[in-house]
Amino acid sequence: MGFYTKLAFRLLGPVSERLVPFFVDIKNDLRKARMKTSLQEYICVSLLTSFIIFLVETPLLTFIFSILLKNFLLAFSTAITLSIFLSIAFFYFFLNYPKAIIRDRSKRLEAELPFTTLYLSTTAGSKLPLHKIFEIFSRFSGYKETVEEINLINQDINVFGFDIISALERASERSPSKKFTELLWGLLATTRTGGNLATYLKEKSKNFIEDYRRKLYEFSHTLTIYIEVYLTAIILGALFFIILTAIVSGMGGAPVNIIFLQYFLTFVFIPLISILFIIMVKASAPGGE
Repeated sequence: MGFYTKLAFRLLGPVSERLVPFFVDIKNDLRKARMKTSLQEYICVSLLTSFIIFLVETPLLTFIFSILLKNFLLAFSTAITLSIFLSIAFFYFFLNYPKAIIRDRSKRLEAELPFTTLYLSTTAGSKLPLHKIFEIFSRFSGYKETVEEINLINQDINVFGFDIISALERASERSPSKKFTELLWGLLATTRTGGNLATYLKEKSKNFIEDYRRKLYEFSHTLTIYIEVYLTAIILGALFFIILTAIVSGMGGAPVNIIFLQYFLTFVFIPLISILFIIMVKASAPGGE
């Protein structure tokens, strides 16, 4: 526990204790996001940070609004209202931050699933026990996100002494991905019934690869639309505007604001839109790559 967390817990511990029943679902999110803090500590940090933001925003916004509105009382009341709203909004987003981490980890984990299941099915063909298959996978596979999940299973077995069944159950409870949880429950059922792990993993890898192909196909069509919109509406539109204003300014003189607008479109607007376009394409790509 860091200094800031200790301070928040010391100041707001009793208050957060009353709020814990209203945010029970966040406890599971914290575990899946691997945030090493308790629910009560996290609420304390959220409350203290929101309060500090309120204290910082109020005088700053009061100063700004007093200049704009020329009325200190109105500026102060407006600043108080806006600061309360922003602090509440920050508190809400802070509490939902673990969900954002879970979504990101889930996306990266599911992007590896078609290849990790294929790797596991190949290794399972050697008839090794499941925990040995996991050890080989974590050493040699190189799939970072899946290796982290498998390492936790290995840790439960080798360090804490759990059997493979209990370790799989624990892993399914903390997994951020529904598809990976489904895979773990399938491994659990196959192990309990004495089924063929290689056959199960081979079938799962086929399903995951087929799903991955479908996502790639959909992404290729979506990317085509994105590129058409980008080239037509952004690039050609901006170039057409620059050429048109250049012709008009050449006929009747160029106002300074037109020249400034041309510079803004060329050196600010188009680069910014291009960066946003790249971010949007990367976010929508399978696996975020």
